[in-house]
Amino acid sequence: MPRTVHSVCALDCPDACSLLIDIDEHGRGSRLRGNPAHPVTRGFLCGKVARYLEHEYSSARLLHPLRRTGTKGEGCFARISWDEALGEIAARLQATSVEYGSESILPYSYAGTCGLLNYGGMSNRFFHRLGASRLDRTICSTTGMAGMNDALGHRYSVEPEQFRHAKLIIAWGANIMGTNVHLWPFIVEARRNGAKFYTIDPNQNRTGKLSDRHYAIQPGTDAALALAMMHVITCDGLEDRDYIERHTLGFSELKERVRDWTPDRAAQLTGIPAKDIVDLAREYATTRPAAIRLNYGVQRSERGAMSVRTIALLPALTGAWRDPGGGVQLSTSYAFQLNRSAIEMPELQRSSPLGREARMVNMSRLGEALNTVNDPPVKALVVYNSNPAAIAPDQNAIRQGLRRDDLFTVVLEQVLTDTADFADIVLPATTFLEHTDIYTAYGHYYLQLARPVLTPAGEARSNQDVFRLLAARMGFTEPCFQDTDDDMIRAALATTHPHLRGITLDALEQHHFMRLNIPDPFLPFAEGGFGTPSGKCEFRAETLDYTPPVESRNGDASLAARFPLELISPKADDNMNSTMASRPENDAHNGCLTLHPADATARAITTGDTVRVFNQRGECTLKAVVDETVARGVVCARSTRWPKLASDGNSVNFLTSQRLTDKGGGPAFYSCLVQAEKIL
Repeated sequence: MPRTVHSVCALDCPDACSLLIDIDEHGRGSRLRGNPAHPVTRGFLCGKVARYLEHEYSSARLLHPLRRTGTKGEGCFARISWDEALGEIAARLQATSVEYGSESILPYSYAGTCGLLNYGGMSNRFFHRLGASRLDRTICSTTGMAGMNDALGHRYSVEPEQFRHAKLIIAWGANIMGTNVHLWPFIVEARRNGAKFYTIDPNQNRTGKLSDRHYAIQPGTDAALALAMMHVITCDGLEDRDYIERHTLGFSELKERVRDWTPDRAAQLTGIPAKDIVDLAREYATTRPAAIRLNYGVQRSERGAMSVRTIALLPALTGAWRDPGGGVQLSTSYAFQLNRSAIEMPELQRSSPLGREARMVNMSRLGEALNTVNDPPVKALVVYNSNPAAIAPDQNAIRQGLRRDDLFTVVLEQVLTDTADFADIVLPATTFLEHTDIYTAYGHYYLQLARPVLTPAGEARSNQDVFRLLAARMGFTEPCFQDTDDDMIRAALATTHPHLRGITLDALEQHHFMRLNIPDPFLPFAEGGFGTPSGKCEFRAETLDYTPPVESRNGDASLAARFPLELISPKADDNMNSTMASRPENDAHNGCLTLHPADATARAITTGDTVRVFNQRGECTLKAVVDETVARGVVCARSTRWPKLASDGNSVNFLTSQRLTDKGGGPAFYSCLVQAEKIL
C-alpha cells in the first residue's frame, strides 16, 4: 500500500532536515522531500539530498561482506559470509591486542551519519571495552568550539528563525547557499524588510555572489579584521556601554589592546582596504539587530581558534546579544544536553585489558599515527562513518600507512570508497533510511527521531548491529551490549537538564521532532549568563592577538617564495564531504582549480588548461578556471574529491598538512602554500 513516512537527514550539515518519503506498494522509496511542518526545513531540500534515492538504490551499493584478494588499494575483493567476516575480525583484533596491546587498535570515524547511535553509540562501548586507542575527533569543529568557549563559555548561538529580524547579516566564512541552505529563506525575509547582507570570504562563492557586499579577505587573517573592527568601534565610542558594564569584564584593557590594530595595519594583512574596514565596523556597531553567521571555514587556518574567538566577542562589544536577530551563530549543538555518557559508557574502559583510560590519537594526524607512532604501533584500524583516504590531510602519509602489510584494516561502508579499497575486510553498511536513530542539530534547536523506512540493501547492517555482533564474538558479557536502540535512546534522554524536560521517546515517536525546552525567542546572552567563572563575557584582552600562519603569504618567507599561492579547499556545494562526490558531474566540479587572472597570466594558464598543483608534500592535477572570484595570490579547489577518480589518483589533500590549529587540535586545511604550473 503506498504511504508517506517521516525520516531525518543524517548527513553532516547544520540543517538536519525533517524528511518525508513516499513508499510505493513494493516498499520502494519513490520520492524524498522536505517536511513542510518543520520550522526550519519548511518543505524543501538541498540539491544533494533531493537526489539521495539515487544513492540508496545505486548499483554501487555494497550488498555483502568482502575480503581483499588483491593488493591494498587495488579494490579487489571476494564475497564472504557475515559469519566468516565477524569471525576473522574478532580473531585478528584479539590476536593484535594480545601481541601488541589493545591500544594498537584504532577506530577511525566521524560524521558520515550524525545520528547519535550510529555515530558513536554501540561502537564506542565496544572500543572502550576492548581497550582500543581513543580517537580525538578533530577533523571538523573542535577548533571553532575552542574559540567559542574562550569567548562565551557556553557555545549558544542565535537560532536560525531569528535571522528574519536582523537588519544587518554578515556571513563570515559561511557559504550558506552551499552548506546551510535552510538558513537562506530567513535571510531573504530579512532583506525584504530592508536588511543588508554581507559576506567575508577568500572565495566569492554562490553566497558571496548574492550578497550586497563581498569582502575578499586573505586566508587566515580573520582575527586581524575582527581586531581592527574592535579598534574602530572603541575609538569611535560605538560600543554599548550599558551592556559592557553589566555583562562583560575587561573592556578598558580591551580598548587599550586594540589601539594598535588600526585599519591600515589590518588592511596590509587582510587585503581589505582600510576605508572598507572602517565602514564595516561602524555599520555593524550602529545597526540593530546585527547577526553574524560564522561558519567553520574561519577555523580551518592555523590561527582558527583565535579567529573564532575574536569574531564571537564582537556582539558583546556592541550589545547585539540583546536583540532577537542579534548575536552570532556558529553551532547550536551545545544546547542538546543529552546523556551521552549513558550511550557511550566510557566506564567500560575499567573492564578492558588496560583497566584505565586509553591513549588519545588525533584523527587529523592519521598519517603520523599510522607511520611513526610506536608506543604501541597501530596494528589494526577500524573505519566507519568516514573516508580518510579522501578527507584527511597529507594523503601521501596516509596512503603509506594504509598500504602497510602488517596493518589489519576493516571498513564499514555503503560503497567502495578510496578507503574501502585499502581494507582487508569490508562490511556493508545501512543508509540513514534503513536504521533507527536520534538526531540533534548544529543549525537549529529541534531534536528528532527516525525509524527505518526502507529495507536494508542486500545484507547491509547498521553500525549498532555490527558492534553488537562483534562484542558477542569477542566474548564481552556486559549486559549493555544487549541494549536495543530504544534502550539507548531512553538512556540518552534520561537527564535532568532543563532543555530536555518533557522530551521522551514516546513523545518523539508521536511528533517526530520537538523543540528543545528553551525560551522562544531564545536569547541566551541578552542578560549575561555567559559560561565563565564570573558569568560575564570576559574579554581577557592580554591573550588577544594575531600572528600570520606559517604557511601564508605573511608567514614563512622562504616557503612563500617557493610556493607563492595560498590554497583554500572549501566544501563542495554538490556533495556532502566525500558522500556523493563520486557522481560524475560532481567530480567534474571537484576537479577544478580557480585562479585569479593575474596569477593565471603570470603562468600562461587559461580556463580549461590542465595544471599541476604542488608543494613539498605532494601534487595533484586539476583543470584551471580563471576567475576573479578569488583574490590575487589565492587559489581554490574543492576539498573532498575521491582521489581514485582523478587522472593521477590524487586530490588537494595530497597538498594539505598535518599541522594543527592553535587550539582544539584541528587541521589547518586552509593554511597551505602551493605552486601551480600548466601541463603542456
